[in-house]
Formats: sequence, structure tokens, C-alpha cells
Amino acid sequence: MKELMKQQAAFNRWANQQITETIGALPEGVCLQETASSFNSLQKTLIHIWDAESGWWQRLRLQERIELPGKTFSGSFQEASAGLLTQSKLWEEWVKQASANALDHVIQFHTNKRELVKIKTSQLLLHVFNHSTYHRGQLITMLHQLGYPKVPSTDFFLWLKMKK
Repeated sequence: MKELMKQQAAFNRWANQQITETIGALPEGVCLQETASSFNSLQKTLIHIWDAESGWWQRLRLQERIELPGKTFSGSFQEASAGLLTQSKLWEEWVKQASANALDHVIQFHTNKRELVKIKTSQLLLHVFNHSTYHRGQLITMLHQLGYPKVPSTDFFLWLKMKK
């Protein structure tokens, strides 16, 4: 389990870097253009990924009040990218140092709807990394919709081949 979690954390950071570098290299303003998706711009989608990674990080750290960076963020796409990449690196570093017991540990918290949730840390990690993958896919679709067909491949299999 530990090796899989290390791979997923490293892959997540790498894939986030690939997509943020691609979008960051586009003409200024493209990241704010509206397009049909769960979040209506590249920047809003990226901030959502950052919010989710940060929110789950705070839950893992047993913070009582979750403070999502997107609630007060008013910076550039590059600043949002830097925030996401910093958060992704925190996940990667935490997983590297985590013991088997830490990965099996069950945390509990209340959702915004006051529902009690219990989840193993390893399941929480898989959720975080899967969630980011899902929204990176949306970013790629949005890039196509905006007329930018040259997008990076962020497949796990590609990452595995590159690591050999």
C-alpha cells in the first residue's frame, strides 16, 4: 500500500505541474475565458483542485475549521498554480514519511452538512488524487473547447514509463 500511495502522490504533483505549465504558457486572459464545465474557466477549475487538496490536507491534519484558499484568493493563474503545486508537494512529502499505521489510521470529521464521516487515511489519499485527476481531465477538455488542442498527456501509465 505504501508504494502505491507514494506513486500516486508523486504522479499527482507531476501531473498538476504538467497542466499548470501548459495553461500558464497560454496568452494572458485565456485562463479566465468562460467555457462549459463544472467550473466555468480554467482558473476556477484549477482553484477548485487546490481547494480540494488543501481542504483534505486540513482534515488529515485534524484542523477543526477548514479554510479553503479559493474563498479569499484574488491572484493570478500563476499564483494559483504555485499554491496548488506547493500543496501537492506537501502530500508527496507526507506520504513518503508515513508509516503503514498512519496509512491505516481512521480519521473522523463532520461534513458541512454535519454528517459524521470515518475514513482510512489511505482511502482519503486515493480520493484526493483521483479527484485531482478527474478535474485535470476537465481542464484538458476545456483547453480543446477554447481552441488549444496541444495538451500534455498526464496519464499514470506515461508517468510510470518516464520513471523507469
